[in-house]
Order: sequence, then C-alpha cells, then structure tokens
Amino acid sequence: MKTIQFREAIAEAMSEEMRRDDTIFLIGEEVAEYNGAYKASKGMLDEFGAKRVIDSPIAELGFAGIAIGSTMTGNRPIVEYMTFNFSLVGIDQIINNAAKIRQMSGGQFHCPIVFRGPTGSAGQLGATHSQAFENWFANTPGLKVIVPSTPYDAKGLLKAAIRDDDPVIFMESEQMYGDKGEVPEGEYVLPIGVGEIKREGTDVTIVSFGKIIKEAYKAAEILEKENISVEIIDLRTIKPMDHAIILNSVKKTNRLVILEEAWPFGSVSSEITFMVQENAFDYLDAPIKRITTADTPAPYSPVLLKEWMPNANDVVKAVKSVLYR
Repeated sequence: MKTIQFREAIAEAMSEEMRRDDTIFLIGEEVAEYNGAYKASKGMLDEFGAKRVIDSPIAELGFAGIAIGSTMTGNRPIVEYMTFNFSLVGIDQIINNAAKIRQMSGGQFHCPIVFRGPTGSAGQLGATHSQAFENWFANTPGLKVIVPSTPYDAKGLLKAAIRDDDPVIFMESEQMYGDKGEVPEGEYVLPIGVGEIKREGTDVTIVSFGKIIKEAYKAAEILEKENISVEIIDLRTIKPMDHAIILNSVKKTNRLVILEEAWPFGSVSSEITFMVQENAFDYLDAPIKRITTADTPAPYSPVLLKEWMPNANDVVKAVKSVLYR
C-alpha cells in the first residue's frame, strides 16, 4: 500500500485507464496546461498530449455536448467541471442527451461518459458556488451517481465509472483533494452500487457520504466516550443505492441517523428514510433523524456558514435523540 492524496488518486485512475484504452480522453477548463484547477490532472498533458487532455473554453454546455457526441463515434470521454455548480450551464446535455441516448436510440447507442468535479460547499465561496446536486442527478433515470470520501474509494470507483457503458456523475470535493489515504500499488476496481461499513457499531446506524461523513467520525469518537456504539455506513454510490447494507444495519441497531450536505427537501436522506420505513419499519425503535444543511442558500459570512453546515455536534444531538438520551 502507498499513501497518496485524493487528487493523486483521481489522476492515477484517469491515467491508468487512458493507458489501457486510447478511446478515453479528458476535457474541461484548465485540465491541461494548468494541470487541473485542483491539480487532479497533473502531468497528464505531458504524457497523453493535447488531443487527449483538452483545455476547453468556459462553455460547459458546449464541451459537454461535444463529449457526449463523441461517445457515438466510439470514444469514452471524461468531462471535468471546475465545480458542479457550473454543470447547471450544461445540464440540458447531461439530462436530455447523455442520460437518454440508450433508450431513445433503442439501444443502438451507449453513452460511456464520466462527468466529474467537486460538489458542495468549500468554505466562503458564496451561494452560487456551494451547492450539492447529488439528488438532482440521482433523480434522472439513466445516470449513475458516485460520491466517494477517501482516496482508496475515489480511485477504485473512478476506474469503474470510466469502464461503465452508461453515463456516470462522479462528485468530489475541493476540501478533500488534499486528504491522504492508503491506496494499493497494483490494479483494483471497486464495484458501483456497493456501500461500506466504515465503523462497526451496535446502538445506532449513521448513513452518510462524501466529505460530510468526516463529521460522523468525529461524533462517533465523542459518543464512544459515553459508551454509545455507532455504526457508520459510507454509501459511496448514491444511485444505484446499496439498500441492503442500510437495512441490515438498521435491523441490528434499530435506530437510524442520516447525515447529508444538501438541502432537506427532496434530498437523498428523504429517499433513504422512505426506503427504510417501507422495508424495516418494525425494526425501528425510534423515528429516523436526518441532518442536512439549512434550507437556505449558502451564506458567505463564516459565522452563518458554520450554522448552515452540519457538524459533529449536530450528529451527537441526533444520535442521543434517537436513543432518548
């Protein structure tokens, strides 16, 4: 095993797949000459050249459409958005073309494409640069949605996403690119749609994903000092979702808290709550609690931002609530 940064895991996954398959190319703003806005494509222009690592203009609708069209001629593009906030400019191409090509062509065309980049808040970036759209894309039939939280998961799942014959939304975080973690030296690919229990526990289940899961780990350490045993599930993939891992855990702990960095209405946590009450209602010893951002645009003020974003103390309170403590 080796220890590398999250950004290096992303670069390794793309580079290894591009060496394996010359139909793969990377396109996006600053991915080439600048080595990526967050240095997640560092060195790739030097290795693969300007025909396979392509700097685009600031025109998300345009380069998304070019990449989607290229899948019909046998290519497997990776599209990097500087932030998924900017994907809204190109969302028509993602929703109405990439997600629907297979069905609308009667299976004559596939769309093997990955749209990747950071999601959610990255601090004081204001309301238009701090949004999480996992639930938006997961609401679209034809799209797979992946949100890893570690370098190991990021590399293995990105390789799987690149090899997938359907469009995949791969969401990262500006605040995780410098995170370090162990990654195998050799080849590995992780299956899409499989969650992982990151921490075993017996008293309550916490389900989360992406960078906000770090707050669950902090809360678990605090709660352990009070003899409260927390089980933490990292979904890793939002769609298709690993329902079984959640249900099995709830049947063991009988309590569920969901932690998500997104607005509450129509959220991923809403979907999980419905799924659990439909399939494991009789196992619940307390109402399900969910923790989300406040139902407002993200504030710029650091004082307000701290209140807006879920934190470990919120998780501790929710866990104690479902335990009636």
